[in-house]
Amino acid sequence: MTRDEALEYLRANHRGVLATQKKDGRPQLSNVAYMLDDDGTVKISVTKDRAKTRNVQRDPRVSMVALGSDWYQYVVAEGVGEIVEENALAELRRVYEAVSGKPHPNWEEFDEAMVRDRRVVLRITIEKLYPVE
Repeated sequence: MTRDEALEYLRANHRGVLATQKKDGRPQLSNVAYMLDDDGTVKISVTKDRAKTRNVQRDPRVSMVALGSDWYQYVVAEGVGEIVEENALAELRRVYEAVSGKPHPNWEEFDEAMVRDRRVVLRITIEKLYPVE
């Protein structure tokens, strides 16, 4: 798989498992829905007070395996995570649309839920993709 094919796989799929680092160094794994943005970063809606969010703030090294319908095909993206709170609602809307494939039926209701749940965006700058030839 070439890098371009790996990026296309990330763009075409939206389910994955995110690995962040716990305080003791062991990985914490979280099932996530994600999008690959046009700027080449991965974006994930996360709750501000969850362990994965705190882990990224303490140690920004992250890995995510992207999964499709074929169990044996996958792409791993390793990189640096950053919690983005500025302009979060607009970004959360973009993540929702990319993952669901359609606009939310009520954006006002969506925004209220995002604020109530204290949602922010985890942005991952990809440093390495594999399997890549």
